[in-house]
Amino acid sequence: MTLTQLRYVVAVDDHRNFSRAAEHCLVTQPTLSAQVRKLERDLGVEMFDRSANPVRPTEAGRRLIRQARVVLGDLERFGELVHGDGKVAGELHVGVLPTLAPCILTRFLADLTASYPGLRLRVAELRTEEIVEGLEIGDLEAGLLATPADNLELSERPLFRERFVAYLSREHRLWGSKRVRTDQMQHDDLWLLREGHCFREHVLELCAEMGWEGTEPSALRFESGNLETLKRLVEMKGGMTLLPEMVLHGMDAERRERVRPFEEPAPVRTIRLVHRKSCEKTAILDAFADGMVGVVRKELPGMLA
Repeated sequence: MTLTQLRYVVAVDDHRNFSRAAEHCLVTQPTLSAQVRKLERDLGVEMFDRSANPVRPTEAGRRLIRQARVVLGDLERFGELVHGDGKVAGELHVGVLPTLAPCILTRFLADLTASYPGLRLRVAELRTEEIVEGLEIGDLEAGLLATPADNLELSERPLFRERFVAYLSREHRLWGSKRVRTDQMQHDDLWLLREGHCFREHVLELCAEMGWEGTEPSALRFESGNLETLKRLVEMKGGMTLLPEMVLHGMDAERRERVRPFEEPAPVRTIRLVHRKSCEKTAILDAFADGMVGVVRKELPGMLA
């Protein structure tokens, strides 16, 4: 077994295609395929179901690939320990929630990489459970979450609190209100994200606190995959939705007319930077956290915890 073989199987798992994996690894497909086959023979298992399209790992393959990612991550950390001098340099693979990625990352990533030329960031837009799983198996080194990870192996750093706001159609019964109360919401005109988004879960928790009955999909509108679609649904079909406060930055005047803040105590979520406790990239994590908080402090100071 070689580290090269481990890199090859991880690449196949990432790309679910031997040709694209070979291109990623800068080798020919026959070379990569031969090494994967050799590893399978040595281990006595088939790691991939080659009859599937796209290629997918077998049950045994999933377990072995998970461990391969851990081994490769440990190897990278070994190099960081040798060369670690507190400099913000190297690569950081970060998982970010879809409701955060378009709102804040573009505001500071360019400045962050410009400030630290030796820093390379890989950002993946993922749901909460995907981020936690990526951290657990070593595929991710950090994540931005809006809910506690509840994992003893992970360290959590609160960065800021973000309020929810209401987004109304012009025909909505609350249009004339300057502020709205949570108890004024009604389940029959509320648009929400599809299942699997943590922002949706936050809104459902708010509904439960209000004592709503029947908060299953038949009583609420679950028809959108992203925040932009939610806004368009309100504009075109009426009703209302809830949005994270961060999306207000850069919103045009016409859309801002549809926004209503909540009366205090307004519903909020806490954004956290999460990473494995064993992660040695302290300087990079600190720079990443400071960069994000700096943008919030400058553009949305009311959100700081």
